[in-house]
Amino acid sequence: MSLVITNLHAAIGGNDILKGLSLEVPPGEVHAIMGPNGSGKSTLAKVIAGHEDYEVTGGSVTMNGEDLLKLEIDERSRAGLFLAFQYPAEVPGVTMANFIRAARQARLPKGEEIDAVAYYKELYEKMDQLGIDRRFTSRSVNEGFSGGEKKRNEVLQMMMLEPGYCVMDETDSGLDIDALKVVASGVNSMRSPERGFLVITHYQRLLDYIEPDHVHVLADGQIVRSGSKELALELEEKGYDLLKEEVPVAG
Repeated sequence: MSLVITNLHAAIGGNDILKGLSLEVPPGEVHAIMGPNGSGKSTLAKVIAGHEDYEVTGGSVTMNGEDLLKLEIDERSRAGLFLAFQYPAEVPGVTMANFIRAARQARLPKGEEIDAVAYYKELYEKMDQLGIDRRFTSRSVNEGFSGGEKKRNEVLQMMMLEPGYCVMDETDSGLDIDALKVVASGVNSMRSPERGFLVITHYQRLLDYIEPDHVHVLADGQIVRSGSKELALELEEKGYDLLKEEVPVAG
């Protein structure tokens, strides 16, 4: 059982962005995707999550054997998919505590209710772990938050919802080194044999703290190279000019 993307094609406004992308993320593994601007990294995340602006023109996306492309956005979430946004949205008038509680409630069987005492105990423990002031529970989701506070809040939601697959779209964007370490610590605490991660990033620095099992390079809508963490280090040293180098043919 895995998150399996097969020959995926997607477009926005008539422009082809993904052009036959294939990838498999088994549970228990962290896969990182790197690539230059415009390569399709964020498009991939949004297509998996079901963003309505993107048209899937070919291929498939399955999660644990279920066809994600046939599910509505909320159904994908309830099935165990989580997307951490590059630019988390503000939700005025809805407190953080109520937002996360409603999301958890939606995952429970009909008729089952959340234990409020246990919920807040867990919420506060995870907020403390991420260095989030407990007073933030009464603030509207992301309203007036700094960039780092928004990213910590995204990871808090992920930790509280415990999804089967986490897609992280440039979560490190705009973070200083201290916030990056805290966010990475939260992600690492969630690593388990039952959970898979797809981490999308521009920079190798995130992978110093969230060590990937595999690194993939996306260019012009396709994965053009895959390797270990050493591939990310090579990209950091040489930049994406590395993609222009000829790869020796084995044998």
